[in-house]
Amino acid sequence: MTTLDDEVFLVREAERDQVEVFDVITYRLLRRLTVPNCSDIVDMTSCKHYRCVYISDYDVKCIHRLDSQGAATQWPVNDKPDGISVNKAHHVLVVCPSVSKIKEFSTEGQLFRELTLPDDVITPWHAIQLTSGQFIVCHGYYVHAVNRVCTISADGQEIVRAHGGQRGSDTGQYNVPRHLAVDDNEFVFVVDVVNRRVTLLSPTLGFVRHVVSRDKLKWEPGRLHLDVHRRRLYVAENEVTGGTGHVVVFSV
Repeated sequence: MTTLDDEVFLVREAERDQVEVFDVITYRLLRRLTVPNCSDIVDMTSCKHYRCVYISDYDVKCIHRLDSQGAATQWPVNDKPDGISVNKAHHVLVVCPSVSKIKEFSTEGQLFRELTLPDDVITPWHAIQLTSGQFIVCHGYYVHAVNRVCTISADGQEIVRAHGGQRGSDTGQYNVPRHLAVDDNEFVFVVDVVNRRVTLLSPTLGFVRHVVSRDKLKWEPGRLHLDVHRRRLYVAENEVTGGTGHVVVFSV
């Protein structure tokens, strides 16, 4: 899910070729947009500059682009994409977990560069570029000993600092940190799938607090979106089996 102007964009697992658009105040369904040739949507983000929504498609290995009126195009990533974000240059950052890369594209799909992440950043899921040029990256899975959030140098080669380490449930630990959001002051929100919580970190990746605790969520959260203007945190959670899910909205 993501927001653009006064609208919320959402994809449901059962209707993966349809993007539902809701009013951001009333949450009333406004319209549905079709995503042609869509197979397995894994993430979504928006760009105010180009007034469009980007969708990563894991199976087709592409990014779908929808403008505000629903006109759709797509371009190849050539690796299986996962988390996506937009940087201050209005370029699309695509994380490819299986090859441990961040790929940077123009809005038309021109590949500007590929960054190969350090060897110990195993299975990266999502990356957001800071104003300094550095990246915040979350990585790690159920089968990995290390699950962390890292600040990565602008060239992608060095871990500057990290939060987390051994996979677990204690404060300061993660169990599949899957998705990120960063506010205007560069505080970092981290969705922690298995621990069913959202952790807030300082700009230097110091632990601040759990802004969403386990008792506030029913199922496993997998994605989040921060509406900086309205100070709303949208958390998408899904039942492990059965395909049921919904979005929970928090004031932050």
